[in-house]
Amino acid sequence: MELCRSLALLAASLGLIASLVALSTNFWFVAMGPTFSAHSGLWSTGLQDPVAGYIHVTQTFCILTALWGLISVGFLVLSCIPSLSVPGRGPLVSTTASFAAVLSMVVAMAVYTGERWVQPQHPQIQTFFSWSFYLGWVSVVLWLCAGVLSLGAHCNARQPDYETL
Repeated sequence: MELCRSLALLAASLGLIASLVALSTNFWFVAMGPTFSAHSGLWSTGLQDPVAGYIHVTQTFCILTALWGLISVGFLVLSCIPSLSVPGRGPLVSTTASFAAVLSMVVAMAVYTGERWVQPQHPQIQTFFSWSFYLGWVSVVLWLCAGVLSLGAHCNARQPDYETL
């Protein structure tokens, strides 16, 4: 149980870091032309620029992911402190929060990917997704691992040990 819980805490912590870095950095999309290069993220730098609706959706679901992630990590940390947690409940709440984080981030990434994929291309400008975008997808995998490991920790906590028999 301790191994599952420790690995779940590691995966959840890495997932939270990856989600927050992806959310806050400006390298989701890069455009390179013959004489310039530009990059963009989820947060507009100009006050005059209108922000597309899909960006607002992506921002919202990325923020929800971070909030679910904080809940997941928090309950995993509390489950490591026996005097502060009900036995077996911390990993169960963490499992639910991790899977909610997966769902939120998948929605955010799918909306962003779908909208950017169909945007018209200029023949002299090469556009591609960049590292912040890929970090968002990595966080999905980390949250999924955290959820599965938390579920394993919860299931192992429900079975009696040999010492209690």
